[in-house]
Formats: sequence, C-alpha cells, structure tokens
Amino acid sequence: MQKEVIQNAKTVSQAVELGAKELGVSAEKVTYVVMQEPSKGFLGIGANEAIVKVIYRLTPADRAEDFIRNLLNNMGLAATVSATIEEDGATVNIAGENMGLLIGRHGEVLDSLQYLATLAANKGLKDYYRITIDVEGYREKRREALRQLAKRMAEKAVKYDRSFALEPMSAYERRIIHTEVQNIKGVSTYSVGNDAERKVIVCPDNKMKKPAAAKERQK
Repeated sequence: MQKEVIQNAKTVSQAVELGAKELGVSAEKVTYVVMQEPSKGFLGIGANEAIVKVIYRLTPADRAEDFIRNLLNNMGLAATVSATIEEDGATVNIAGENMGLLIGRHGEVLDSLQYLATLAANKGLKDYYRITIDVEGYREKRREALRQLAKRMAEKAVKYDRSFALEPMSAYERRIIHTEVQNIKGVSTYSVGNDAERKVIVCPDNKMKKPAAAKERQK
C-alpha cells in the first residue's frame, strides 16, 4: 500500500519536500516521479514550475497506525496515535482522555484491537510483523500487577501448602505468571481449562500434577 500526492514548486527538490510534508514523513522516506521539469521560460515569460508525484509506501507499522486512527475517528474518540518501531515489530501507543473504553476488563477490548491491527499490518506480507497496541501505558501497568499477583500467590501456596487457581487469563498473561513463578523456589505452575476459561494453577512443588501438568505448564 502507498500514499501519494502531486506537488508543484520552483524546483523538483522543493516539490518533493512539500509532498513529503503533506504525507507526514521526511523527504528521505519518499520516492517521486517528475511529471514536469521546471523551466525558466524566455525573459520570465512561459516559466513553468516542477510538478512531481511524491510517493510514500506504507510500512506495516504505518498500516496498523492508520487502522487504529481511522477506527478511533469512526468511534468519535479524540486521541493521539503514534507508532514506536522496535527490533521485532512495533508498538502503537494511544493517548487521550477517557480511554478506558479501549481497554476493557483486563485488557480484553485492547487485545481485540491489537488482533485487528495486526491483521491490517500483515496483509500481503510473507513474514509475520508483530504489532502491540497500548493505551496510556496500560500494558506495563498490567504486567507489573500480574507479577505482583504471581508473587503473592506463590507465597500463599508455600505458606498454606496448597494450590491456588487464578482467574481465567489470555495466553499472554498466563505466560507472565508462569515466568514470574519460575524464579520462586518451591513453587510451580500449570494451566487448566479451555479457551477463554483457561487459567493458571499456582501450587507447591510437592503438589505438582504429573505427568499431565508437564504438558499444561507454560501454556
């Protein structure tokens, strides 16, 4: 996918600069086609400006960003949308007032937005491009809350020598729990349930279910 505009100016380079500015990117990120070369004319009569088609080919991050921005516009929500490019993909950050609607219970709405934005970003690509959608730093706050939950439940499992079942979580959130508990001596985790009802069990090592638990752990 690409965006393009036609610009005119006294020189080709000026037209390219103007076109890139209109597209919202730097001139280094665009290509262009000269539709008309500039000419000075004779004694200033018949002078023509350069006419240039300026082209910007959208990256997967651009497509995800555009998808979210258009969605918010259709919802009538005023927010700032910006993409941060990372080593293995991109994070699209949404900032604004009253953004709780975009998060939902434990990030369920946010996860759905992320899924749709990922589809938009990866359309036509051969290799998968990771897209993360975040609202006002919610992802990090949630990760920290889950880490603290994992520690508290691990302490309770050791103290009372019994297993504790957490509420159903997404695969991403279950991995955070599993990873955190791995660093705590004497406690293990495994997952039970299916689909939206799948949840993590935190238990003392001596109550770890085997061999079934070995297959369920870390899922």
